[in-house]
Amino acid sequence: MGEYILEMDGITKEFPGVKALNNVNFRVKPREIHCLVGENGAGKSTLMKVLSGIYSYGSYEGRIIIDEQEQRFNSIRDSEAAGIAIISQELALIPELTVYENIFFGHEIMRGLFVDWNETILHANDLLKRVKLEVNPSTLIANLRVGEQQLVEIAKTLSRKARIIILDEPTSSLNEEESKNLLELLRQLKKDGVTVVMISHRLVEVVSIADTITVLRDGATICSMDASSEEVTERKIIKYMVGREIENIYPKRTRKEFDEICFEIKNWNAVHPKTGRKILKDINFFVKKGEVVGIAGLMGSGRTELALSIFGNTSRYKLTSGEARLDRKAVSLSTPLKALNTGVAYMTEDRKKNGLVLMQNIKYNITLSNLKPLIRNHFINENEEMVVANQYKDKLGIRATSIEQITENLSGGNQQKVSFAKLLFTKPKLLILDEPTRGIDVGAKFEIYNLINRMAAEGMSIILISSELAEIIGMSDRVYVMSEGAFTGELSHNEVNEHSIMELATNIKEMS
Repeated sequence: MGEYILEMDGITKEFPGVKALNNVNFRVKPREIHCLVGENGAGKSTLMKVLSGIYSYGSYEGRIIIDEQEQRFNSIRDSEAAGIAIISQELALIPELTVYENIFFGHEIMRGLFVDWNETILHANDLLKRVKLEVNPSTLIANLRVGEQQLVEIAKTLSRKARIIILDEPTSSLNEEESKNLLELLRQLKKDGVTVVMISHRLVEVVSIADTITVLRDGATICSMDASSEEVTERKIIKYMVGREIENIYPKRTRKEFDEICFEIKNWNAVHPKTGRKILKDINFFVKKGEVVGIAGLMGSGRTELALSIFGNTSRYKLTSGEARLDRKAVSLSTPLKALNTGVAYMTEDRKKNGLVLMQNIKYNITLSNLKPLIRNHFINENEEMVVANQYKDKLGIRATSIEQITENLSGGNQQKVSFAKLLFTKPKLLILDEPTRGIDVGAKFEIYNLINRMAAEGMSIILISSELAEIIGMSDRVYVMSEGAFTGELSHNEVNEHSIMELATNIKEMS
């Protein structure tokens, strides 16, 4: 075996009017953890689609070499046969099937003409032990947490004898503890002889785990850094990613004394609509005008359920008691439409599934939640719609050829700006942001943070829900911490740090 297990030399990939990859070189050593980083739109996903055979041989220029042998992949099956497995952000599991059925889906263990289920379950058990997942292999995927599903995906790749595992944003949907466990598993896989390529925007994780870091920018290779021979810091990576220094990813905002209460809820209780289990317990809190209030907590603590209950989405809760006030007046938030009409807007944690209509253009998405002002004689005034969409495109700095561009073709950061524009057009007084920077790069995060600060300065009240403690600490004026559906504490900006949040999130410290 040569110095590299994988080489991608001179990869160039063009789409109509766009050069997505321009002479990219990417080399990975055997038994290393190699992190691939870059802003959204830098070409990371395109490069991996070339490697996986989604973009077949002949649709790009350049060479793919594995173990010093040139490869010509025409399908995912070809790359899998060469020992490559890719785990994307959207996990390729079937919720209605069991863990063991998913692990061996497509390459079942056969005995003659029939599947040997006993042998399948035994092998699945061995793989689950290897990835340190303690679940019954007969459990349905739908009943697992996201972090557990991620481990099933890794077990699935190991069942195919993958030598090179590529993970695209593997920790983006995980909490701090699950992320830590996953990174430890990747270190163990490396010891076991597996080569790992990880795409991530979480630079603190990149710095902690990477042997080598390759940076892409605007479809080109900027550099590869050997973390074993040189000091690699987050700041250094950011400089290569964005082409400039960013001194502080959390832009400073003049913090002031907030006087006027914009929104508050009292005695807020909710149960699961099917099981009747209590999921929100006696929640009381308020947000002042122009204030950014963070809500922190571990996965499953009830943060998203609280946000959905305020927005009137009953898919995950049934409100049993509680009072809501906006501008000191009692309001009904029983449906999303009532919430929007009242002045409460919610940005979902999953923009691709629940936040945007990806197959539609930017204009359609921006105006979708507030068509009434654009209707003239029962029809949408398209000229006014274009004016509105262009105004928000310019105001939020959405990078696109025009408002007619299909939203799916935008980078993650620009899709998120479209989500912001869609909500801002409803003219909300209270904006609830659920994981607003999930899956976007550091440059786009900086722009989103500036946008949040600008909205707060204009008097909008903001509730910020985030699994990234640094984001909560860096952006919030006050923080409430949740655990098991209840608030366990409230922290002022001066009291907020990782230790104080985790103390309350794990219920070590009782609310005073």
